[in-house]
Amino acid sequence: MTLASPPQATVRAALLAQLTAPAHYDVVVIGGGATGLGVALDAASRGFSVALVESHDFAKGTSSRATKLVHGGVRYLAQGNIALVREALHERTTLLHNAPHLAQPLAFVMPSYKLLDTPFYGIGLKIYDALAGKAGLGATEFLGRDKTLQYLPTVQAQGLKGGVKYWDGQFDDARLALVLARTAAAHGAVLVNYCAATGLLHEDGKVAGVHCEDRETGVHITLRAGCVVNATGVWVDDFRQKDGAATGRAAKPMVAPSQGVHIVVDRDFLPGDHAMLVPKTADGRVLFAVPWLGKVILGTTDTPRDDLAREPRPFKEEVEFILSESARYLSRAPTRADVKSVWVGLRPLVKPQDDDGGNTKGISREHTVLVSRSGLVTVTGGKWTTYRAMAEDVLDKCFDAALLQPRKPGVTAGLRLVGAGEATDLTPPQQKLSDPPGWQAYGTEQAAVRALPGADRLLGGGLTEAMVRFAARFEYARTVEDVLARRSRLLFLDARLAASLAADVAEILLQETGVDPHKDAFVALAQLYLTLPA
Repeated sequence: MTLASPPQATVRAALLAQLTAPAHYDVVVIGGGATGLGVALDAASRGFSVALVESHDFAKGTSSRATKLVHGGVRYLAQGNIALVREALHERTTLLHNAPHLAQPLAFVMPSYKLLDTPFYGIGLKIYDALAGKAGLGATEFLGRDKTLQYLPTVQAQGLKGGVKYWDGQFDDARLALVLARTAAAHGAVLVNYCAATGLLHEDGKVAGVHCEDRETGVHITLRAGCVVNATGVWVDDFRQKDGAATGRAAKPMVAPSQGVHIVVDRDFLPGDHAMLVPKTADGRVLFAVPWLGKVILGTTDTPRDDLAREPRPFKEEVEFILSESARYLSRAPTRADVKSVWVGLRPLVKPQDDDGGNTKGISREHTVLVSRSGLVTVTGGKWTTYRAMAEDVLDKCFDAALLQPRKPGVTAGLRLVGAGEATDLTPPQQKLSDPPGWQAYGTEQAAVRALPGADRLLGGGLTEAMVRFAARFEYARTVEDVLARRSRLLFLDARLAASLAADVAEILLQETGVDPHKDAFVALAQLYLTLPA
């Protein structure tokens, strides 16, 4: 199948039939976030037989709650982590090329309120450009006061000296996860959401497969595999402990979760197409203001958290930090009443084995791949931008451990994802990711979506009836949350609007799937996204 073919249906009964059929996979992946999907795509594109199971929806966790940036990591450069920055800058360009409908360049401006800030940060960003080399997206510019105000018309003008403009990228994280899943499926992988891995199959002290339970039907499935990859993000220690219990070798926890909070406000707080970056706030943290899908994302925080909630909620001090710091740098201060949605992601930071995880600033942002004595491959850490390089590293570790026979790497480096069209099609997207949501997210599949019933029926927020039907037929969607949180991004953009569309979306999904779309659960979730801690 070529990626120019008609969209591949995601009929759940057919997917479960594939999964339950007797088979021995080369690779079984646990976890349908950025990392797991990247591994599944890499392995499938090299010709391995692959199955992936996800206990909830694809990108339900951290992978739909990023700051929406495809970046090399300016703050990592400040920390002196040159290797991480160089890799990320290379992968940034690869991602922008392979999914131009979902990832695009974005200009940032750092406003300066001290005379030495402009040259200080500007020189650092020139180094950033140099590390990018031919993969650069645009040259860093030193700005005067007037030019800074032109790019950031609502920035605080009092005391403004100038600024620095540089380039990174932005993307739609949940939809990118979705096209990774669909591209992997186009290469033969079997991927099923709402199918939970419940345990590991061990034979002769070695991991030989995964026990699963389909959450819709209750059917139990055992997937046999030569290589099992644990790519469950902040939850990887659960399967490492299951592995250790079965083999009598205790696994010491490797993840120190960190919480990142994001607040969404209307676009008029930062009109235009430039993002704002404050590299050092009052307490040393970074503040972003990023235009995205017609709104502005303010964030983010970096707070240690001990629990692993599926829907973590912000702490009061985190919300106050973002609002108060935004008030220092924007001429119109956003208030609690202006918040359209607030959402939280848990980052799987990898801690040193002698560290208690109490200070996230000193914990590695790089990914880690471990192979246990029983052969369980665990990958965690890293960031969205480097998902492809992480996947290649996982496969390399599988080869080194003799869990797979080596095959040529680099297959995904130029692999265009579903909706991207051919590599020869260099027509720039007509709609920017900073614009309100619309048809652009579907790339070359727009005609296929428009051909479905309800293409002219707008439900709200850029979402049409046809888009909901497409989500159910071709994008694995099962619930109202799947559609309004991840196939469209309305829960993250305007939770109140998303809740108002729940009944219409539920009706369409019920027609398409015949199963309960969990409307009431979504309405309750939307209320959480509107609720700020008192």
